[in-house]
Amino acid sequence: MRLIFTFIGYIICIHSFSQQKVYFKATDGLRITADLYLKDKTLPFILLFHQVGSSRGEYNQIATKLLHLDYNCLAIDLRSGNELNFVQNETAAYAVQHDYGHSLNDCRLDIEAAVKYVLNFNNREVILLGSSFSASLCLLEGKNNDRVNAVIALSPGEFFSPLFIVRDQLKDYSKSVFATANPDEINYVSKLLDLIPDINKNLFKTKKSNDSYGSAVLSNGSKDSQECWLQLSLFFKKIKTEEFGATNISR
Repeated sequence: MRLIFTFIGYIICIHSFSQQKVYFKATDGLRITADLYLKDKTLPFILLFHQVGSSRGEYNQIATKLLHLDYNCLAIDLRSGNELNFVQNETAAYAVQHDYGHSLNDCRLDIEAAVKYVLNFNNREVILLGSSFSASLCLLEGKNNDRVNAVIALSPGEFFSPLFIVRDQLKDYSKSVFATANPDEINYVSKLLDLIPDINKNLFKTKKSNDSYGSAVLSNGSKDSQECWLQLSLFFKKIKTEEFGATNISR
């Protein structure tokens, strides 16, 4: 009997949120496709952005775990990408078909549009989570957008030279940042983030290289996944405490 109730509880837990494909537009008119994982309209959002050549399918598994930490999620197809986990990047295909700019840097418009889109559900500050090149763009958007509370940057890098250097734009950074780097990139990522004050920065160094790049560090296949999720949970606890304190002060 206990086994039956446990199974029923597991089924209820699985279906305690809705997932649907949604569309919204960037400021240049491009139609953006995203997967909305909605647990409770009153909860804050984590916006999920994929790595080079990928799609919103990168977060199929990760988004459901974040829901259990009491966040809604929005996984976005950026205008530069292709396919992952059998999920085609519809935004990238649309951008090419209709002649919209689709460089890595053009994806900044999609991140900005996603932040605005979730205002349809609540006006709470959001967390940006990026992988590879989108991690760097999330750091830049986080610095300049008052609606962003914190940034999770998984394997960020200098993907935009000679157009601009990411590191140079992170001076006087005031948002909370959780970043990851594997052993092969730790020195490189440390240098990229060194202008962010230590009090605002959490850098998690993985033990493995081949399965811990970008969002892969949070997947079940990574040997660093369990420890990374633990550190990420502590990061969420910290920023929730800071948010609660700020709310009390404002009152």
